[in-house]
Amino acid sequence: MDAWRDIRRLTSARIALGRSGGSLPTRERLDFQLAHARARDAVLSAFDAREFAERLQGISEHVLVVQSAARDRAEYLRRPDLGRRLARESRKSLEEMALKPPPFDLAIIASDGLSAHAVTSQCEPLLAALLPMIRASGWSVAPLIVAHHGRVALQDEIGELLNATLSLMLLGERPGLGSADSLGAYFTYKPRIGHTDAERNCISNIRAGGLGIHDAAVRLHCLLGQSLRLRLSGVSLKDDGTGLPGLEVARPLE
Repeated sequence: MDAWRDIRRLTSARIALGRSGGSLPTRERLDFQLAHARARDAVLSAFDAREFAERLQGISEHVLVVQSAARDRAEYLRRPDLGRRLARESRKSLEEMALKPPPFDLAIIASDGLSAHAVTSQCEPLLAALLPMIRASGWSVAPLIVAHHGRVALQDEIGELLNATLSLMLLGERPGLGSADSLGAYFTYKPRIGHTDAERNCISNIRAGGLGIHDAAVRLHCLLGQSLRLRLSGVSLKDDGTGLPGLEVARPLE
């Protein structure tokens, strides 16, 4: 048992829990129930997209709020397909905006996904670390989009409307037991409606107990640069572990 205790210090996984008769000890059972309650709260918690957008204006000068086709949280959970498309009014506003600016290298979308807590706690510091790297690389960035009730594939429609070379979606991941605040980062080269998950890349478990904010920002910057240089994303773009400080990041091709 001592060996298991040593291993347990290295992970948050539920190992070496012990037992009381044929069941778990009371402490471990209560801990499980608390983690389960936190996961449920993460999925069901309300997300104030406009208030969050105001917070992000300290990081990005232009922040826009859009709504997916899901009208409320209950519909969002029952109909994943509606979370992948924009509401008619939001699509119209982005279409009008896309008529004015030149194409962008990158469009960034932040959404509640399946954990509003993950977005409100991890997204702001991640963008604060990532955006200076992006600006230093000389990439043109679209106004930051905050999407209410968004799924991963919503980035395809938004990126296509903004004529962005890359779209990056930051959203709350499906919470696990003990990781209700996990943020996922998904990016796609040449986003278009109908792209499959095989055409996008993901960095997941961005949180204090997983992949730290700084490491996530560095790795994202590296992979986005590779995607621009190689003109691809998804299964053809491999994370070879070279996304470390000091690595020269590619600029967009002319």
